[in-house]
Amino acid sequence: MKKQFIFLTIVLFAISCMNEPGKKSNLNVVAIYATPIEESWDGVIHKALQSAESEGLITYKSVDNVQSQQFEKELRTRAEENYDIIFGDAFAAEDIVRRVARDYPKIKFVFGSGLGPSSPNFSVFDNWIHEPAYLAGMIAGKLTKTNIIGVVGGFAIPEVNRLINAFKVGALDVNPNIKLKIVFIGAWFDPTAANQAAKVLISNGADVMFAERDGVINACAEAGIPVFGNLLDQHNKSPEYVVTSILWNMEPTINHVIKLVKSNSFVSENYTEWSMMAKGGARLAPYYNWETKLDISIKEMVSAKTEAIISGRFRVPIDETKPISN
Repeated sequence: MKKQFIFLTIVLFAISCMNEPGKKSNLNVVAIYATPIEESWDGVIHKALQSAESEGLITYKSVDNVQSQQFEKELRTRAEENYDIIFGDAFAAEDIVRRVARDYPKIKFVFGSGLGPSSPNFSVFDNWIHEPAYLAGMIAGKLTKTNIIGVVGGFAIPEVNRLINAFKVGALDVNPNIKLKIVFIGAWFDPTAANQAAKVLISNGADVMFAERDGVINACAEAGIPVFGNLLDQHNKSPEYVVTSILWNMEPTINHVIKLVKSNSFVSENYTEWSMMAKGGARLAPYYNWETKLDISIKEMVSAKTEAIISGRFRVPIDETKPISN
Protein backbone atom coordinates (compact mmCIF):
# COMPACT_ATOMS: atom_id res chain seq x y z
CA MET A 1 0.00 0.00 0.00
CA LYS A 2 2.83 2.35 0.89
CA LYS A 3 4.54 1.69 -2.45
CA GLN A 4 1.31 2.40 -4.31
CA PHE A 5 0.92 5.70 -2.43
CA ILE A 6 4.50 6.76 -3.31
CA PHE A 7 3.98 5.82 -6.97
CA LEU A 8 0.71 7.78 -7.12
CA THR A 9 2.37 10.80 -5.54
CA ILE A 10 5.15 10.76 -8.13
CA VAL A 11 2.69 10.50 -11.01
CA LEU A 12 0.56 13.37 -9.68
CA PHE A 13 3.64 15.54 -9.21
CA ALA A 14 4.78 14.84 -12.78
CA ILE A 15 1.38 15.75 -14.15
CA SER A 16 1.26 18.96 -12.15
CA CYS A 17 4.68 19.98 -13.49
CA MET A 18 3.53 19.30 -17.03
CA ASN A 19 0.48 21.47 -16.59
CA GLU A 20 2.07 24.25 -14.58
CA PRO A 21 2.12 27.52 -16.60
CA GLY A 22 5.54 28.59 -17.77
CA LYS A 23 7.16 25.18 -17.38
CA LYS A 24 7.27 24.22 -21.07
CA SER A 25 10.90 23.28 -21.59
CA ASN A 26 11.33 23.03 -25.34
CA LEU A 27 9.60 25.25 -27.86
CA ASN A 28 9.30 24.17 -31.48
CA VAL A 29 10.51 27.01 -33.68
CA VAL A 30 10.80 27.40 -37.44
CA ALA A 31 12.23 30.31 -39.43
CA ILE A 32 11.36 31.10 -43.03
CA TYR A 33 13.88 33.24 -44.90
CA ALA A 34 13.42 34.95 -48.26
CA THR A 35 17.16 34.96 -48.98
CA PRO A 36 19.91 32.35 -48.59
CA ILE A 37 21.27 31.97 -45.06
CA GLU A 38 24.61 33.28 -46.40
CA GLU A 39 23.01 36.71 -46.70
CA SER A 40 23.99 38.56 -43.54
CA TRP A 41 20.57 39.86 -42.44
CA ASP A 42 18.95 36.45 -42.27
CA GLY A 43 22.26 34.95 -41.17
CA VAL A 44 22.11 36.99 -37.96
CA ILE A 45 18.66 35.63 -37.07
CA HIS A 46 19.70 32.09 -37.98
CA LYS A 47 22.80 32.31 -35.79
CA ALA A 48 20.80 33.51 -32.78
CA LEU A 49 18.23 30.74 -33.16
CA GLN A 50 20.98 28.15 -33.47
CA SER A 51 22.45 29.49 -30.24
CA ALA A 52 19.10 29.14 -28.47
CA GLU A 53 18.84 25.56 -29.71
CA SER A 54 22.36 24.74 -28.51
CA GLU A 55 21.32 25.98 -25.06
CA GLY A 56 18.37 23.60 -25.05
CA LEU A 57 15.76 26.36 -25.15
CA ILE A 58 14.16 25.46 -28.48
CA THR A 59 14.04 22.88 -31.24
CA TYR A 60 14.83 24.78 -34.41
CA LYS A 61 14.27 24.26 -38.11
CA SER A 62 14.79 26.72 -40.98
CA VAL A 63 13.85 27.10 -44.63
CA ASP A 64 15.81 29.65 -46.66
CA ASN A 65 15.81 31.20 -50.13
CA VAL A 66 12.00 31.06 -50.33
CA GLN A 67 10.87 32.91 -53.45
CA SER A 68 8.04 35.43 -53.13
CA GLN A 69 5.57 33.31 -55.09
CA GLN A 70 6.19 30.40 -52.72
CA PHE A 71 6.24 32.33 -49.46
CA GLU A 72 2.56 31.97 -48.53
CA LYS A 73 2.50 28.26 -49.33
CA GLU A 74 5.63 27.67 -47.25
CA LEU A 75 4.28 29.74 -44.39
CA ARG A 76 0.94 27.92 -44.29
CA THR A 77 2.67 24.54 -44.52
CA ARG A 78 4.73 25.33 -41.43
CA ALA A 79 1.75 26.82 -39.59
CA GLU A 80 -0.17 23.58 -40.14
CA GLU A 81 2.69 21.75 -38.42
CA ASN A 82 1.79 23.63 -35.21
CA TYR A 83 5.08 25.28 -34.37
CA ASP A 84 5.09 27.42 -31.23
CA ILE A 85 6.88 30.31 -32.95
CA ILE A 86 7.50 31.19 -36.57
CA PHE A 87 10.33 33.66 -37.25
CA GLY A 88 11.28 35.25 -40.53
CA ASP A 89 11.69 38.35 -42.65
CA ALA A 90 8.45 39.96 -43.82
CA PHE A 91 9.11 43.22 -45.74
CA ALA A 92 8.39 42.19 -49.37
CA ALA A 93 5.95 39.53 -48.08
CA GLU A 94 4.42 41.83 -45.47
CA ASP A 95 0.75 41.41 -46.48
CA ILE A 96 1.13 37.66 -46.90
CA VAL A 97 2.71 37.10 -43.49
CA ARG A 98 0.15 39.23 -41.66
CA ARG A 99 -2.74 37.50 -43.40
CA VAL A 100 -1.44 34.04 -42.52
CA ALA A 101 -0.79 35.10 -38.91
CA ARG A 102 -4.43 36.09 -38.53
CA ASP A 103 -5.47 32.60 -39.63
CA TYR A 104 -3.35 30.94 -36.92
CA PRO A 105 -3.90 33.00 -33.73
CA LYS A 106 -2.41 30.34 -31.42
CA ILE A 107 1.00 30.48 -33.15
CA LYS A 108 3.40 33.32 -32.32
CA PHE A 109 4.69 35.09 -35.44
CA VAL A 110 7.86 37.16 -34.98
CA PHE A 111 9.00 38.84 -38.18
CA GLY A 112 11.41 41.47 -39.36
CA SER A 113 9.26 44.39 -40.45
CA GLY A 114 9.32 48.12 -40.86
CA LEU A 115 5.70 48.31 -39.72
CA GLY A 116 4.01 47.77 -36.37
CA PRO A 117 2.86 44.71 -34.42
CA SER A 118 -0.64 43.28 -34.76
CA SER A 119 -2.67 41.69 -31.97
CA PRO A 120 -2.85 39.05 -30.79
CA ASN A 121 0.11 37.13 -32.19
CA PHE A 122 2.26 39.17 -34.60
CA SER A 123 5.39 40.87 -33.20
CA VAL A 124 8.05 42.74 -35.16
CA PHE A 125 11.75 43.49 -34.97
CA ASP A 126 14.35 45.22 -37.11
CA ASN A 127 18.10 45.80 -37.18
CA TRP A 128 18.42 49.06 -35.27
CA ILE A 129 22.19 49.23 -35.63
CA HIS A 130 22.53 52.89 -36.57
CA GLU A 131 24.42 53.49 -33.31
CA PRO A 132 27.47 51.33 -34.10
CA ALA A 133 27.18 52.56 -37.72
CA TYR A 134 27.79 56.08 -36.40
CA LEU A 135 30.86 54.83 -34.50
CA ALA A 136 32.21 53.12 -37.63
CA GLY A 137 31.68 56.35 -39.55
CA MET A 138 33.80 58.20 -36.99
CA ILE A 139 36.65 55.76 -37.57
CA ALA A 140 36.26 55.97 -41.34
CA GLY A 141 36.35 59.75 -41.20
CA LYS A 142 39.70 59.57 -39.44
CA LEU A 143 41.18 56.89 -41.71
CA THR A 144 40.48 58.37 -45.14
CA LYS A 145 43.32 60.21 -46.86
CA THR A 146 41.42 61.17 -50.01
CA ASN A 147 38.38 62.30 -47.98
CA ILE A 148 36.24 60.04 -50.20
CA ILE A 149 34.39 57.19 -48.50
CA GLY A 150 32.41 54.64 -50.49
CA VAL A 151 29.22 52.77 -49.53
CA VAL A 152 27.53 49.93 -51.40
CA GLY A 153 23.97 49.26 -50.25
CA GLY A 154 21.12 46.98 -51.26
CA PHE A 155 17.95 49.04 -51.56
CA ALA A 156 17.19 52.59 -50.39
CA ILE A 157 14.62 51.51 -47.81
CA PRO A 158 14.30 53.07 -44.32
CA GLU A 159 16.22 50.26 -42.58
CA VAL A 160 19.22 50.70 -44.87
CA ASN A 161 18.91 54.49 -45.13
CA ARG A 162 19.15 55.10 -41.39
CA LEU A 163 22.26 52.92 -41.25
CA ILE A 164 24.09 54.73 -44.06
CA ASN A 165 22.96 58.16 -42.84
CA ALA A 166 24.26 57.43 -39.33
CA PHE A 167 27.58 56.27 -40.81
CA LYS A 168 27.76 59.49 -42.81
CA VAL A 169 27.00 61.71 -39.80
CA GLY A 170 29.67 59.94 -37.76
CA ALA A 171 32.25 60.53 -40.48
CA LEU A 172 31.28 64.20 -40.93
CA ASP A 173 31.33 64.85 -37.18
CA VAL A 174 35.05 64.08 -37.08
CA ASN A 175 35.98 65.19 -40.62
CA PRO A 176 33.74 67.82 -42.24
CA ASN A 177 35.72 67.52 -45.48
CA ILE A 178 34.67 63.99 -46.36
CA LYS A 179 32.50 63.09 -49.32
CA LEU A 180 30.37 59.96 -49.20
CA LYS A 181 29.81 58.17 -52.51
CA ILE A 182 26.86 55.75 -52.42
CA VAL A 183 25.70 53.03 -54.82
CA PHE A 184 22.58 50.88 -54.37
CA ILE A 185 22.72 47.61 -56.29
CA GLY A 186 18.98 46.82 -56.18
CA ALA A 187 19.44 43.39 -54.58
CA TRP A 188 19.77 41.93 -51.11
CA PHE A 189 22.22 39.21 -52.07
CA ASP A 190 24.27 39.71 -55.20
CA PRO A 191 27.95 39.62 -54.20
CA THR A 192 29.11 40.00 -57.80
CA ALA A 193 27.15 43.22 -58.35
CA ALA A 194 28.31 44.59 -54.99
CA ASN A 195 31.90 43.77 -55.80
CA GLN A 196 31.70 45.53 -59.15
CA ALA A 197 30.06 48.60 -57.60
CA ALA A 198 32.81 48.77 -54.98
CA LYS A 199 35.50 48.65 -57.65
CA VAL A 200 33.90 51.60 -59.45
CA LEU A 201 33.87 53.65 -56.26
CA ILE A 202 37.47 52.74 -55.52
CA SER A 203 38.53 53.72 -59.04
CA ASN A 204 36.91 57.11 -58.39
CA GLY A 205 38.99 57.80 -55.30
CA ALA A 206 37.30 56.04 -52.38
CA ASP A 207 40.01 54.82 -50.03
CA VAL A 208 37.70 53.57 -47.23
CA MET A 209 34.52 51.53 -47.78
CA PHE A 210 31.41 50.52 -45.88
CA ALA A 211 30.26 47.06 -47.03
CA GLU A 212 26.54 47.28 -46.34
CA ARG A 213 26.14 44.34 -48.77
CA ASP A 214 28.13 41.15 -49.23
CA GLY A 215 30.76 41.27 -51.97
CA VAL A 216 32.42 44.59 -51.14
CA ILE A 217 35.11 43.26 -48.83
CA ASN A 218 36.81 41.24 -51.58
CA ALA A 219 37.12 44.34 -53.75
CA CYS A 220 38.66 46.27 -50.85
CA ALA A 221 41.13 43.49 -50.11
CA GLU A 222 42.22 43.51 -53.76
CA ALA A 223 42.67 47.28 -53.64
CA GLY A 224 44.36 47.19 -50.23
CA ILE A 225 42.01 49.65 -48.50
CA PRO A 226 40.19 49.56 -45.13
CA VAL A 227 36.60 48.35 -45.06
CA PHE A 228 33.81 48.03 -42.49
CA GLY A 229 31.66 44.89 -42.36
CA ASN A 230 27.96 44.83 -41.63
CA LEU A 231 25.49 42.79 -39.55
CA LEU A 232 27.83 39.85 -38.87
CA ASP A 233 31.45 39.90 -37.70
CA GLN A 234 33.19 39.77 -41.09
CA HIS A 235 36.78 39.88 -39.86
CA ASN A 236 37.59 36.48 -41.36
CA LYS A 237 36.70 37.64 -44.87
CA SER A 238 39.81 39.81 -44.86
CA PRO A 239 41.68 40.02 -41.52
CA GLU A 240 44.11 42.58 -42.91
CA TYR A 241 41.58 45.07 -44.25
CA VAL A 242 38.36 44.67 -42.21
CA VAL A 243 38.76 47.33 -39.51
CA THR A 244 35.66 46.23 -37.58
CA SER A 245 32.05 45.30 -38.30
CA ILE A 246 28.73 46.90 -37.39
CA LEU A 247 27.10 44.07 -35.49
CA TRP A 248 23.45 43.18 -35.07
CA ASN A 249 23.04 40.75 -32.19
CA MET A 250 19.66 38.98 -32.25
CA GLU A 251 20.24 36.93 -29.08
CA PRO A 252 18.62 39.52 -26.76
CA THR A 253 15.49 39.64 -28.95
CA ILE A 254 15.30 35.86 -29.37
CA ASN A 255 15.81 35.21 -25.66
CA HIS A 256 13.18 37.82 -24.76
CA VAL A 257 10.63 36.18 -27.08
CA ILE A 258 11.37 32.69 -25.74
CA LYS A 259 10.96 33.93 -22.16
CA LEU A 260 7.60 35.52 -22.99
CA VAL A 261 6.26 32.42 -24.72
CA LYS A 262 7.39 30.06 -21.99
CA SER A 263 5.81 32.21 -19.30
CA ASN A 264 2.57 32.51 -21.28
CA SER A 265 2.97 36.29 -21.33
CA PHE A 266 3.52 36.84 -25.05
CA VAL A 267 1.67 39.82 -26.55
CA SER A 268 2.24 41.49 -29.89
CA GLU A 269 5.10 43.98 -29.52
CA ASN A 270 7.72 45.96 -31.38
CA TYR A 271 11.13 44.74 -30.19
CA THR A 272 13.10 47.81 -31.32
CA GLU A 273 14.86 48.38 -28.00
CA TRP A 274 16.27 44.83 -28.00
CA SER A 275 18.25 45.55 -31.19
CA MET A 276 19.99 48.65 -29.83
CA MET A 277 23.26 49.07 -27.96
CA ALA A 278 21.77 49.59 -24.48
CA LYS A 279 20.18 46.11 -24.55
CA GLY A 280 23.19 44.44 -26.20
CA GLY A 281 21.49 44.11 -29.57
CA ALA A 282 24.08 46.18 -31.45
CA ARG A 283 27.79 46.92 -31.13
CA LEU A 284 31.08 47.18 -32.97
CA ALA A 285 33.07 43.99 -33.44
CA PRO A 286 36.59 43.79 -31.99
CA TYR A 287 39.35 45.52 -33.96
CA TYR A 288 41.42 42.32 -34.23
CA ASN A 289 44.42 43.14 -36.48
CA TRP A 290 43.52 46.83 -36.33
CA GLU A 291 43.91 46.96 -32.56
CA THR A 292 47.51 48.04 -33.06
CA LYS A 293 46.95 49.84 -36.36
CA LEU A 294 44.42 52.36 -35.08
CA ASP A 295 45.76 55.43 -33.35
CA ILE A 296 45.04 55.43 -29.62
CA SER A 297 43.18 58.72 -29.99
CA ILE A 298 40.69 57.08 -32.39
CA LYS A 299 40.04 54.18 -30.04
CA GLU A 300 39.59 56.51 -27.07
CA MET A 301 37.20 58.67 -29.10
CA VAL A 302 35.08 55.65 -30.03
CA SER A 303 35.15 54.28 -26.50
CA ALA A 304 33.94 57.56 -25.03
CA LYS A 305 31.13 57.87 -27.58
CA THR A 306 30.11 54.25 -27.01
CA GLU A 307 29.67 54.93 -23.31
CA ALA A 308 27.71 58.10 -24.05
CA ILE A 309 25.34 56.16 -26.34
CA ILE A 310 24.77 53.31 -23.89
CA SER A 311 24.19 55.67 -20.97
CA GLY A 312 21.75 57.76 -22.99
CA ARG A 313 23.88 60.91 -22.89
CA PHE A 314 24.21 60.87 -26.69
CA ARG A 315 21.58 59.87 -29.21
CA VAL A 316 22.54 58.97 -32.75
CA PRO A 317 20.09 60.69 -35.11
CA ILE A 318 17.62 58.47 -36.96
CA ASP A 319 17.34 59.65 -40.55
CA GLU A 320 15.46 57.33 -42.88
CA THR A 321 15.51 59.55 -45.96
CA LYS A 322 17.37 58.23 -48.97
CA PRO A 323 21.09 59.02 -48.57
CA ILE A 324 22.71 60.64 -51.56
CA SER A 325 26.31 61.10 -52.58
CA ASN A 326 27.83 64.47 -51.79
